[in-house]
Formats: sequence, C-alpha cells, structure tokens
Amino acid sequence: MNKNEWSSLRGRELFYYLPAYYENSRVMHSDLDAKGREMDLLYQALEGAAAQFYVRTATWGLGRWEFELGIPTDPAKPLEQRRAVVESKLRGAGQFSGALVKNVAEAYDGGKVEVSFQPEEWGFTVKFIDTVGIPLNLEDLKAALEEIKPAHLAVKYAFNYLLIREIHGVLTLAQMEQIPLNKFAGGA
Repeated sequence: MNKNEWSSLRGRELFYYLPAYYENSRVMHSDLDAKGREMDLLYQALEGAAAQFYVRTATWGLGRWEFELGIPTDPAKPLEQRRAVVESKLRGAGQFSGALVKNVAEAYDGGKVEVSFQPEEWGFTVKFIDTVGIPLNLEDLKAALEEIKPAHLAVKYAFNYLLIREIHGVLTLAQMEQIPLNKFAGGA
C-alpha cells in the first residue's frame, strides 16, 4: 500500500505515530487503514449526534425538539420549516411585545420584519420587508403568533410584492417568465 492510497484520514494519522521501520509494511498499512475507517465512522456518528443539540443543525433529532415543546411533528414539511417552528417557539417565551413578535416572525421568515401597533384598532401589523410574495410557512407563523399574542389583539400581515412598474424596462420578457406569479401583486 502506497502512502497516497489511504482510504481513512484517521488511519493515516495513526500510522504516523508508529516507528519508521513500519514505513513499508503492507500489513500495518492495511491494519491501520481498517481501524482508521472505523474511527472515521465513530467521529462521523459523534458529530451527527452533537448536531442534534442545536435547532439549526438538527435533522433526525428535530422530532425530539418538537415533542419537548409540544409542537406536532409533520415529517412531510421541509426541515427548514420545522426548524423555524421550533426556533420560534423557543424565542416566543416572555412578555408580549413588538420585539417578541418581530423575533418570532423573523425566525419563520428568515428575513427582516417590521411590527407596528394600531392601538385604536386593537391590533398590530407584521410587514415582511425582505421576502417577496407570501412566505412559505405563513400558516405556521400565524399559529405561533396566535399562541403568544393576547386574545383581544388582531393581527394583519403586509406582504412585499413585485410591481410591473418596478421591473418594466429592467428585466427582459424571458427573465420575467422565470418569476413565479405569486411574487407579483395580484398573482395567484
């Protein structure tokens, strides 16, 4: 076995701890390469398990986060949407305020959000600044805000859409055809 033929990074590391007279030993190369592959798998499993302790990197452990927070698990949803629900629930603790609503909404949307209160109307508005069109997991956001807001307050949502006057003369017809209709005001 040649030095460049290692299939295991950790096997090669282990080999460098041996005395120099093993340099040309095919038996030692093979032995440490096999042990190194097992160590590579062990480290990979440990890193995968450690990733489950953080919402933003959790995959197979996301169901545990949802269970602990009382969130129904829906494996059909994309991981990013499920993570947003968990993160929002974690952020949603505390006294109700505009900052809390903003924090929760930005966890779902991933973009900038503005929150304005209309006390005379007994409500507040969540305006999506960075997102064009309707956010993918708006229903989850609505459910989270219903859970944290006082019952007497109404919520309105303001969306940011593309307007023809903004892109007329800027984009070609071919480029405009690539943009989904739901990104335009009045689109389906």
